Amino acid sequence: MSKRPNFSTVMLWLGLIFIYLPMIILVIYSFNASRLVTVWGGWSVHWYVGLLDNTQLMNSVKRSLQIAFFTATAAVALGTLAAFVMTRIKRFRGRTLFSGLVTAPLVMPEVITGLSLLLLFVAMAQLVGWPAERGMVTIWIAHVTFCTAYVAVVVSGRLGELDQSVEEAAMDLGARPWKTFLLITVPMIAPSIAAGWLLSFTLSLDDLVLASFVSGPGSTTLPMEVFSAVRLGVKPEINAVASLILLAVSIFTLIGWFIARSAEKRRATPPDDEETITWQAVIDSRRN
Repeated sequence: MSKRPNFSTVMLWLGLIFIYLPMIILVIYSFNASRLVTVWGGWSVHWYVGLLDNTQLMNSVKRSLQIAFFTATAAVALGTLAAFVMTRIKRFRGRTLFSGLVTAPLVMPEVITGLSLLLLFVAMAQLVGWPAERGMVTIWIAHVTFCTAYVAVVVSGRLGELDQSVEEAAMDLGARPWKTFLLITVPMIAPSIAAGWLLSFTLSLDDLVLASFVSGPGSTTLPMEVFSAVRLGVKPEINAVASLILLAVSIFTLIGWFIARSAEKRRATPPDDEETITWQAVIDSRRN
């Protein structure tokens, strides 16, 4: 007698189908030879080749990738430092306010954030003359403000799980605080830093609302380009670009999973007996 699937398994598969079936359909229709997106005209790579001639669309892709890369890098740097302050410095004046300000973008509507940043940039341009015009820099600042909160939450969760005895043992052996942070703390939280970078990159690449508020002429991002094109009807080039982005994201996700899996295996591998005895002795002496 065959075993019937339980309710959880059925709902899981329905959820996966609901999420990934539209992506599969999008990839299939990116090879559609017909100019009508909803009419199948046979298999063709015409629209992928045509992307090379669509200068406006390719420029928006390049611009979005540049902004997303620099946003993720800056957000990881600021978010990691903010997470370290929130988890390692338990008491300082204004700690509650600091934590609230760091995590506020998580619950703040993007419309409010975008409007606030727009008013800020306009006021700064009138007072100090910068920014003279809104463009890639203002979009980058807005995305960093938004993504730093996500990195801080992800990294602080990992920092809260670490055993501080290892860091204290390193400082007892003569390591300076900054050296302990770079050589001891950062390698241990590297998976969370990588996760925060990928999350920030995805959020920046996907953002439409913030970029619409703080962008200017000549700084149209890919989501803005797609949104303006979809209002007039989905073009086959959009399906091709979306398929290429899905491919790139899948590759980066696979690489990130492989790196995280390798790190977990290294942590699970027991160290040499001599090294274990040395570190354990230092940690025990610190605790005593």
